[in-house]
Amino acid sequence: MTWAEFWNRETTIYVNERHRVAHYDGVARDILSFVRASSERVVDYGCGDTLAADRVAAGCGHLYLCDAASNVRDRLSARYAGSAHISVLAPEQFDGLPSGTVNLILVNSVVQYLSLADLDRLLAVSRDKLAPGGRLVLADIVPKQVGPIGDALQLLKFAGANGFLIAAFAGLVRSYFSNYREIRQGLGFLQLDEKEMLDLLAQAGFAARRHFPNMGHNARRMTFVATPA
Repeated sequence: MTWAEFWNRETTIYVNERHRVAHYDGVARDILSFVRASSERVVDYGCGDTLAADRVAAGCGHLYLCDAASNVRDRLSARYAGSAHISVLAPEQFDGLPSGTVNLILVNSVVQYLSLADLDRLLAVSRDKLAPGGRLVLADIVPKQVGPIGDALQLLKFAGANGFLIAAFAGLVRSYFSNYREIRQGLGFLQLDEKEMLDLLAQAGFAARRHFPNMGHNARRMTFVATPA
């Protein structure tokens, strides 16, 4: 199994519908905070089953939703079929976008599921796609000192603020007794410290800085904003 195959099936990552809605509402809000002009062409890379892409598309020129899971892409294509400002892409279609035509690329909670070689390739492709002045945002990067317990506490804090605390407790119990830990260990889970991430971005030809706060609910993870050097 690959991570793409894992995400292509039903998962228990969201404990209930309220969790899913709160997550994607927050992601949409965070993406829009990076959009500088209503004409910008934006790529949400590894977008998942986003429920709020129409809000993002309303705030930019065109939104590309890119995901490796074919089932996710099918659902996105059906959900946003009526929007002329949203395109659904497979990663290889992202690779095929013309050079220098994208203003903003957001990669949120994706890097941990890549190998270092895959990450290097994504950075190179992203640099090629960015227009002059364009930015790459890498979000939810997991530092090496952050483990499952810390992530669980951040989830409970988020759940308490959004009204699904009991469901979150139950979901954590289900995850503990599921095979997710074995899958994570077998497939690999990339964790990078701040300096390592900045070094990788510099090697790929970017000038980068850490951005505060992290995109998403987990304050212990990291976001970086990079521009082609």
